[in-house]
Amino acid sequence: MARIIKSGLIQMSLPLTEGEGTVKEICDAMVQKHIPYIIEAGEKGVQILCLQEIFNTPYFCPGQDRKWYASAEAVPGPTTELLATYAKKYQMVIIVPIYEKEQEGVLYNTAAVIDADGTYLGKYRKNHIPQTSGFWEKFFFKPGNLGYPVFQTKYAKIGVYICYDRHFPDGARCLGLNGAEIVYNPSATVQGLSQYLWKLEQPAHAVANGYFMGCINRVGVEKPWNLGKFYGNSYFVNPRGQIFACASEDNDELLVADFDLDMIEEVRGTWQFFRDRRPETYGRLTEL
Repeated sequence: MARIIKSGLIQMSLPLTEGEGTVKEICDAMVQKHIPYIIEAGEKGVQILCLQEIFNTPYFCPGQDRKWYASAEAVPGPTTELLATYAKKYQMVIIVPIYEKEQEGVLYNTAAVIDADGTYLGKYRKNHIPQTSGFWEKFFFKPGNLGYPVFQTKYAKIGVYICYDRHFPDGARCLGLNGAEIVYNPSATVQGLSQYLWKLEQPAHAVANGYFMGCINRVGVEKPWNLGKFYGNSYFVNPRGQIFACASEDNDELLVADFDLDMIEEVRGTWQFFRDRRPETYGRLTEL
């Protein structure tokens, strides 16, 4: 029997930005803007839904303003608990990328995974933290320390890779070896520097590891930082590297697609990349 999954991705622009409210008001407005889209996903029968990187805040990393530390919260915490109510109501797995506060001064770029019954399954913390060209993330985030976990949800085994992580094939391979069937990559990426890689790297990860990917990007220009235009184009890609559903460049949007997880076995049975690996020859990858 085919294993058909209905999955959704939400790309979103800011309703409020710096200067238009307090940090809390800006975050609350972003959550409230997402709620109708989350409800729409549930009513459309979406089984696994993923939101964008640090979904309830601006992408504040072009600056270095400490006030945004106040937008971090515990994971699990208030926002994951709120979204767990929608997960349970609609029997929908939700991946919640959020700014995590473990303790004072210990902050991570994190994605929580909530199962279809509202249970918190765990979290992934972004491992690769950029510090270049306006992406001053080391000011805000510690590197992840949880490895590359894969979560057994009601519908599929899923992994998470966050934004800049996508430039590193090593973690993408770890997710495959750990059993991921779908890897979600919530991102915040703008026109210019890396746009030509957006539809190149992640299809390559999908092919090299024989899994599906859901790739999410923001939309719009976020003032006062003016880093550039977040160009949307959220998409799904299959284990053959084919992009089979893609969102717009400019609009707030829920992208929904159906796909058959049985393709994973078919593709891996043709391309035996896991069988033919030679890890004993790869020592150089972990040498300092």
